[in-house]
Amino acid sequence: MSAFIKAFVFVVVGEMGDKTQILAMMMAGKYKAKQVLIGVLIATILNHAIAVGIGTYLSLFLPMTVISITAGISFLIFGLWTIREEAPKGEKEKTSRFGPIMTVAIAFFLAEMGDKTQLIAIAIAAEFRQPLLVLAGTTTGMMVADGIGIGFGAWICKNIPEKTIRWVASMVYIFFGILTLYDSLPGWMIRLIYIVPFFLILGGLVYLIGIRSGQRPQPCDQISAQNPQEPPVEQNL
Repeated sequence: MSAFIKAFVFVVVGEMGDKTQILAMMMAGKYKAKQVLIGVLIATILNHAIAVGIGTYLSLFLPMTVISITAGISFLIFGLWTIREEAPKGEKEKTSRFGPIMTVAIAFFLAEMGDKTQLIAIAIAAEFRQPLLVLAGTTTGMMVADGIGIGFGAWICKNIPEKTIRWVASMVYIFFGILTLYDSLPGWMIRLIYIVPFFLILGGLVYLIGIRSGQRPQPCDQISAQNPQEPPVEQNL
């Protein structure tokens, strides 16, 4: 899988239902969709450029085997993180001295710092050593995912359970994590004596973490709370 495609797929999967996608959906309730997407683009390029730079820098000093194993473990962690991820707290209304685009860009940049998708950019940049392709892939992935969120967020939340989205995304990360480890670990570790405990531990973590994160609110609930645009419908008794 090429650097661009892997970065694109991982970011799209990771951004679905993520707090930054929810933030973009909330911003779309206050500003025009075009302004929100431009702000997201500016923030993503700056944020992920930092991440890609860090990943590329690390790849200069670490052996590729170590990087690949670390990337595989990171993908497993991202999978578990996706299952347990908590909903972001509501953003307080603030009067900004900046215009809509810069307001979105600043808010999105800060929200993305240390977020899962930024860490994904670091891991993939270190793995492939192709910073421009990785940056292009992660940026495109963010724009696609947030564009979907802005355009179809309400429909997605009403028709596709948020828990389903999280579990599908989690399984994608875990699958690629296992595949990366399989390709990177020495042959003597690919034996039943190690494989069986590995899957037992991983399955136990998925089970425990998945059950404990069952109370996360739907993104649409948070959007409605932030942007109560429609008055309640009165029923005539």
